[in-house]
Amino acid sequence: MFQNLKPQAPDAILDLMVAYAADPRPERIDLGVGVYRDAAGNTPVMRAVKAAERRLVETQTTKTYTNLSGDPAFAEALSALVLGDAAPRARLAAVATPGGTGAIRQGLELLRMAAPDARLWLSTPTWPNHPAIARHVGLSLRAYRYFDAATGGVDFDAMMDDLAQVGPGDVVLLHGCCHNPTGADLTPLQWQTVADHLTTRGALPFVDLAYLGFGDGVEADAAGLRTLIARVPEALIAVSCSKNFGIYRERTGLLLALAPSADRLPATQGALAALNRLNYSFPPDHGARVVTTILTDDTLRADWLEELDAMRANIRALRAGLATALRDLTGSDRFGFLGAHRGMFSLLGATPEQVAAMRRDHGVYMVGDSRMNIAGLSPDAVPRLAAAIRAAGV
Repeated sequence: MFQNLKPQAPDAILDLMVAYAADPRPERIDLGVGVYRDAAGNTPVMRAVKAAERRLVETQTTKTYTNLSGDPAFAEALSALVLGDAAPRARLAAVATPGGTGAIRQGLELLRMAAPDARLWLSTPTWPNHPAIARHVGLSLRAYRYFDAATGGVDFDAMMDDLAQVGPGDVVLLHGCCHNPTGADLTPLQWQTVADHLTTRGALPFVDLAYLGFGDGVEADAAGLRTLIARVPEALIAVSCSKNFGIYRERTGLLLALAPSADRLPATQGALAALNRLNYSFPPDHGARVVTTILTDDTLRADWLEELDAMRANIRALRAGLATALRDLTGSDRFGFLGAHRGMFSLLGATPEQVAAMRRDHGVYMVGDSRMNIAGLSPDAVPRLAAAIRAAGV
């Protein structure tokens, strides 16, 4: 039987990790895998996470299952953080998932269950796992233009031109903040325009919120999503706790579904729970309970926000430092978009050949489309990265 299996296409980021690990050059720079690193190159465990885990160890009395949808307290705490009062709780279904990727998968499975002929619209570019999972689930894909490589910003006119073709029952996947891979985000007014357009067209928004707090702060990063949710009758939201709580390996996520009315909530919640049962039965709980402990304790929440603010400030300082270093080297402001972008990632605009040259000659590891994880930089690596970019002729 297994002889019928076909070789799978290699994962570019995982291959990059292997190549980076095998490179003996001590000055090499890893801009590939999407994790936050401090100045020493470590991905730290946040103070509030450590404190919450200690409390759980001391007070937890059982490791039995929660329920198919996960701990209700987790859903309540995280949905309140994300949505504030933008969505009526009487219309909000939720299930805990193994990370944000699990939330994406369960959301796409729900779409396949509810509307197998629905078209899923993805931004160009987007996170490569979005189309990969959608194709595996069996959804029909369409693309809308998003990024203007010439300016390093959102090409909103082109985006809306393409979304003019969206029809009733279509699904449009949006990045809630810190767009991956471009780092270019919609403005508050653009969020309103998109929300009104999707409502008029009868399309359902599916928001991937993986980097809340890494752009301009939790409230500012959630503002566009809240604007959208307050206007549309139905929506899906995939939330990840990997980055902003630093609990990557705990695989902690949440899928939220806004039902069109309160009387449709039981069927929506039941469908989500059934999908959990079919895919992994009960969701993981340790990370979810850590997040719940932090969000429901004023002291831990304040400490978490303080450290998250420091992480965000570090990323912004690295962005500004790189943009300045490139301006000084090139005598041009054409890399100024790096300072204007938000979150962990930016598209540099290098060709695959230039990316390969930077890896070969300078030990700079980034994905072939020139996506850089700015959060993987250290301050002392910024001048070396700027020099490599200039030497490659980007």
